[in-house]
Amino acid sequence: MPPKKKTEEVKKIILGRPGNNLKIGIVGLPNVGKSSFFNTLSKTDLGKAANFPYATIDPEEARIPVPDERFDWLVSLYKPQNKIPAFLTCIDIAGLTAGASTGAGLGNAFLSHVRAVDGIFQVVRAFDDAEVIHVEGDVDPLRDMQIISTELRLKDIEWVEKELDRLRKGSKNLGSVSLADKAKKEEMNTVEKILKILVEDNMDVRKGNWTNKEVEVINGLTLLTAKPITYLVNLSERDFVRKKNKWLPKIKAWIDENNPGDSLIPFSVALEERLVSMSEEEQAAEGETLGLGKNPSALGKITTAGYASLELIRYFTCGPQEVRAWTIRKGTKAPQAAGVIHSDFENKFICGEIMAYEDLKENGSEAGVKAAGKLRQQGKPYEVVDGDICYWKSGQ
Repeated sequence: MPPKKKTEEVKKIILGRPGNNLKIGIVGLPNVGKSSFFNTLSKTDLGKAANFPYATIDPEEARIPVPDERFDWLVSLYKPQNKIPAFLTCIDIAGLTAGASTGAGLGNAFLSHVRAVDGIFQVVRAFDDAEVIHVEGDVDPLRDMQIISTELRLKDIEWVEKELDRLRKGSKNLGSVSLADKAKKEEMNTVEKILKILVEDNMDVRKGNWTNKEVEVINGLTLLTAKPITYLVNLSERDFVRKKNKWLPKIKAWIDENNPGDSLIPFSVALEERLVSMSEEEQAAEGETLGLGKNPSALGKITTAGYASLELIRYFTCGPQEVRAWTIRKGTKAPQAAGVIHSDFENKFICGEIMAYEDLKENGSEAGVKAAGKLRQQGKPYEVVDGDICYWKSGQ
């Protein structure tokens, strides 16, 4: 018998915009600590933190370095003149209120800003403070999370219904013979399925089970509930230090029921605001005093989680001139990864010389990696792995 043909695994298309220049938006109700969080994250006061709703109207943007021990080790090995880590672009978006989907408050501007980002940091308030007013009157994170979930879903339903209406009007003239007509019908079926997920199943689009063709349709619609969410629970400093808060188990249960699999990270804006003005040595000493260890800040963990939620990875280029992390989307092939540096590297791609970070660390030098036979030449089909150290060769 002839040998069975090896069935190639179909590569899943990722929800969201293709590309590596992705952005994450900081979302939440007014006065939950969004702008204060943005300010500490970016070490600026761009976010206009103020104790009234809609203190932020135009979104503010900052590029935040993503911490990476591998990058730090490579810098210590190569001792380059320049060092450029991976960055996450964060945007501080105006506070959302109930009724935003119908234009209440700054609803329409808010939702268009959310539509323009690729992922969401949802800041949830779980601290009591009589001096910081709550737009809904009292502190109830479950209600707040439900408000945001409902508003994003309602706006998606509105957009999907409009799209379905447009497709149905065009379908009256469709036959079933041509490939173009079949593709249009498939698209309409997908949009109907999206509407069912949102309305009948009461689910976010990103939690649906989609084929690659369906994902292509979803990506064309740039839906709000297709974006990954990381829930950031803003605690008082006291609660964060003692790792106790009455709302945390309830918030976790809400996420497990409504959006299972989404990340939950507790942090304290009040603590971060204190830490941001300290030197690294002072931060370490303060962390030890509070019983939080030498790195008391949660910002690195948050930035890393946001980067990962967008399916981003990085590879490194290393030398005495520069050690640099280059951001790409998971699953990127070698020519496209090289093209992040310069389009010529992609267009005239020959091959890549690749070392795994672990191999370099184990062998201590590039010469050691070569001697161990671990330096690999890879061609166009190679999928770059997170942490690869790459040297690209391209034609003239």
